[in-house]
Amino acid sequence: MAINQEQAKLRAAAAGANFVHDGMILGLGSGSTAELFVRELGMKIARERLDIQVVATSERTASLANECGIRLIEPERVESLDLVLDGADEVDSEFRMIKGRGGALLREKIVASAARSRVIMVDRSKVVHRLGAKHALPVEISTFGHQWTCSRLKRIVSEVRLRTLPNGEPFRTDGGNWIADLNTGEIEDSVRLETRLLAIPGVYETGLFVDLCETLIVADDDNVEILRKPGT
Repeated sequence: MAINQEQAKLRAAAAGANFVHDGMILGLGSGSTAELFVRELGMKIARERLDIQVVATSERTASLANECGIRLIEPERVESLDLVLDGADEVDSEFRMIKGRGGALLREKIVASAARSRVIMVDRSKVVHRLGAKHALPVEISTFGHQWTCSRLKRIVSEVRLRTLPNGEPFRTDGGNWIADLNTGEIEDSVRLETRLLAIPGVYETGLFVDLCETLIVADDDNVEILRKPGT
């Protein structure tokens, strides 16, 4: 039976707020669930009068955080982050993820890699047996020579589509790069695929997030499950 995704996302975001404590420096992700979390965080900070600083992974998230009264800082002001809270497009049983449908994957991975701990919040529809089962894999690429980069990507996957806006113009990330969406099918070896993709000149980053989640929050209509990665 299909779940109410919006309600499930709200439950996941509310559960994520429980991981935030006074004095923390946080990384805030991008996407629909991350935005719900930002609103929850703003209310928690106001209610409990917390001293929280955040680094945002996108201009949209930064704008929302500012609107919610959350104190933003630039990444160069801190050596590391206490915690990153974000969503995911797909996540498997090993906590490997596909992220980047919103186009912020490069900044999301930079921020996630700078954190001591990471909490991922998803509704149950995002949990898959194998990555690539439902969504294309985003790859952030250089605008310069993009046709050569895409040609090399096509040697690895079955289909490569340059992401465009409704008016037909290429979608640009906050960093000014483009996004190629790859039809990979179910990914058997995400580490090997990421290595091959990153070896292509012009590829800045992929939407494969491996070993970047210690705690997974999975919510549905009437339940929230907190899962910890073994060994963390």
